[in-house]
Amino acid sequence: MRDKKSLSAFRLKGVALLAALLLSLAACGEQGVSKYPIHPPEANVSDNNAASSTAARNSYADVVSRVAPAVVTIRSQRRVRAPQQHPFMDDPSFRDFFGDRMPRQQPQPPPRERVQRGMGSGVIVSADGHILTNHHVVDGAEEVTVELTDRRTFDAKLVGSDPPSDLAVLKIEVNDLPALKLGDSDRVRVGDVALAVGNPLGLGQTVTAGIISAKGRATGLSDGSFEDFLQTDAPINQGNSGGALVNTQGELVGINSQILSPSGGNIGIGFAIPSNMARNVLEQIISTGKVRRGQLGIVVQSVTRDIAASLGLSEARGVIVSSVNPESAGERAGLRRGDVIVSLNGDAVDDSNVLRNRIASTAPGTEVTLTVRREGKEEQLRATLGEHIVAQKSDDAGADSAEGQSEKARLGVTVTPLTPELASRLKLASGAQGMVVTGVDPAGPGADAGLREGDLIEQANGRAVRATEDLRAAIEQSNERPLLLLVNRGGQTIFVTVRTR
Repeated sequence: MRDKKSLSAFRLKGVALLAALLLSLAACGEQGVSKYPIHPPEANVSDNNAASSTAARNSYADVVSRVAPAVVTIRSQRRVRAPQQHPFMDDPSFRDFFGDRMPRQQPQPPPRERVQRGMGSGVIVSADGHILTNHHVVDGAEEVTVELTDRRTFDAKLVGSDPPSDLAVLKIEVNDLPALKLGDSDRVRVGDVALAVGNPLGLGQTVTAGIISAKGRATGLSDGSFEDFLQTDAPINQGNSGGALVNTQGELVGINSQILSPSGGNIGIGFAIPSNMARNVLEQIISTGKVRRGQLGIVVQSVTRDIAASLGLSEARGVIVSSVNPESAGERAGLRRGDVIVSLNGDAVDDSNVLRNRIASTAPGTEVTLTVRREGKEEQLRATLGEHIVAQKSDDAGADSAEGQSEKARLGVTVTPLTPELASRLKLASGAQGMVVTGVDPAGPGADAGLREGDLIEQANGRAVRATEDLRAAIEQSNERPLLLLVNRGGQTIFVTVRTR
């Protein structure tokens, strides 16, 4: 009985399945449904959302259409005079010295002027005509013109320029312009999609896509004073300078500034000034025509594993103070050489460049709180910031002195006591003391640590170095720890760790 019932149920299920299959085939025949439908006859809300999401992933055309009108081409020019071939030939004092032996120069036409032209990109940031670009795009220009995407051209006025950040602000007299909104570059993440818009190589406006490859980069390719670049692999070439780096919401997150390339062409390593830095410079230039930056008056470097080991720290955290300028904000606050700054206003600090940029973005006269590790204990210091003054960079000095006694076998360097003659040659301040590095073995531990000829070793493991014996004693006392040297290089002091074993 159970077998008959089961067989009957099985037959009923088979009939139902066959009927359903026939109805399905009939429906397909009536509606002409394809295996890969392009335009379904009826789509519900979820289908529309899925299609919209797919389109967003496959195209940035909507973002570009909003962004492109706000990115402009900037052309600059200045007149330069070709140098005279022999400018001293007709100088009377020069001729008096050489007498008649000096040949008479044939009359020459006056030197001709030539026009030096440059081109870059810029970003409209306000509807009334303010434009952000790079300082190097307009540096030294006598005439600047701005060409919009609709081919209109306007003469531009330089509102202000800031070489340390490589930013400049222009103004054109026109209203109701399309402007880009400045995004929050601090919220940009490595891996975010980035679009670069500009005029590379004079081809005309071009859009390229990539991702944010890194943050907080310092290249040293320009002035280098305040670098905090966003790195991107979105292709950037000459002419993109001053152009826009935007996110997929169409917000300006960076001003394209530099490329790293041995050939001058794009190899996928480009750098943009973050929008938060650009915003600060933009607002100051528009309101006052210049940029003011806070300053502590100290030199710092990141705490490496070796420095942490030398100081007996449990972890490599913070930045170490290698020098404190006299009468600076740092000195007035009580900062000392060898202090390790671990936080600024409660925010952790683990990179010297980050600390410098945070201080620089704070107005002079502002009070800040520094958390400092000193002799194994943490304490808080309050500092009222001074004002940063742009100074000329000095070249590293070298030394040509006779080699004295040294620990060459242990450090891979030769040293000699500092003399007044050497101090003058190395442009060291009066009162400087220490041992001068006169030779560096390229294969030695000193070279690995970055020691150079002309470095003045002032301290070793916190103790003054006045003779070779002081250096030798410090090496012996280091045991398994790296040797921590305080080095004066061209007037600036830095810490250098050397592994001698």
